[in-house]
Amino acid sequence: MKLKEYWPSWHEARRLRALALGPLCTQRSDALPLTVSLTSIPSRLHVLPLTVRSLLSQTRPARKVRLWLHRSLANALPQALTQLRSDVFEIHWVDLTCSHRKLIHNLAAFPLETVVTCDDDLMYAPDWLAHLHAQHLQQPGTIVANECRQISRNAAGDLLPYKQWPRLAYGARSEQPLLPIGYAGVLYPPDSLDERVHDVDLFMRLAPKADDLWFRAMAYLKGCPVGHSQQAYPPAQPIIGSQKVSLLKTNVRQDGNRLQWQALCEHFGLDL
Repeated sequence: MKLKEYWPSWHEARRLRALALGPLCTQRSDALPLTVSLTSIPSRLHVLPLTVRSLLSQTRPARKVRLWLHRSLANALPQALTQLRSDVFEIHWVDLTCSHRKLIHNLAAFPLETVVTCDDDLMYAPDWLAHLHAQHLQQPGTIVANECRQISRNAAGDLLPYKQWPRLAYGARSEQPLLPIGYAGVLYPPDSLDERVHDVDLFMRLAPKADDLWFRAMAYLKGCPVGHSQQAYPPAQPIIGSQKVSLLKTNVRQDGNRLQWQALCEHFGLDL
C-alpha cells in the first residue's frame, strides 16, 4: 500500500464504520437486478466488514451480496461481519479454499443471475456498482470489466511476461484479447462461461492461483465476448492492513500469470 493511500483509506474506513446497520441490512426497492459475489481468507476477516459495508451502501446496491467462505472459518468471523447478515447479505460455507469460489458456487446455485465479482481488500466507491451496471447495459451479452489487460505475445507468438500485458485505456478499442482484472469488478451475464468452469481438479491443475485466467478461458470456450468499461470507474480504496497475504508476488512478480495462462492455452488449444 502506498503512503499517499493511507489517509484516504483511514478516512473512508471511518465513514463506513459510522453507517447505521438498519439501512445497510434492508432490501431496497431500487436495488440493481444482480448479485455481488466474493470470497475471503483468514488474514482479511478483520477488514472484510469494511468491504461488505461499501457494497451494501452503494447508491444503487445489488439485490444480493453473497460471501463464500471455507467451513473452517465458521467460528472465526468477527461480530462486525456477522451483524451485517440479512436478506441482502448472505454468508455461505463451502469446502474449497481457492479464490475461484468467489464465482463458481454462485454460478452453480443461481445460474440465472447476473453476477459481479470483486475483491475482499478494497472499499468500493458508492457509484462503483451503478457504473458497472451502466456499462453492462451498453454491452449486453458481454462480460464487462472495469479494468482489463491485453493478453500479449511477441512476433514469434510467445506469451510476453504478464507485466508487459498493457492495461487498456478507457474508451480505447483493442485488437488483442482482453483479460478482465477481478479486483476492479467484473460482471458476468447468465450463461457466459463454459460448463467446465466447475471442474475443480482441472482448474487446480492448470490455474490454481489465477481465477481471473480460468474464467477468461471459460468465456472464450463459451464464445462470450469480453468488454472494457468505456469510462473511468470510481476508484476503490485499499484497506490498511489487508495485504499481509497476497498473490501479487506469485502471479505478477514471479510471472505466475503467464505460466498459468500458457498452461490453459495448451490444454484447451486457445488461440489467445
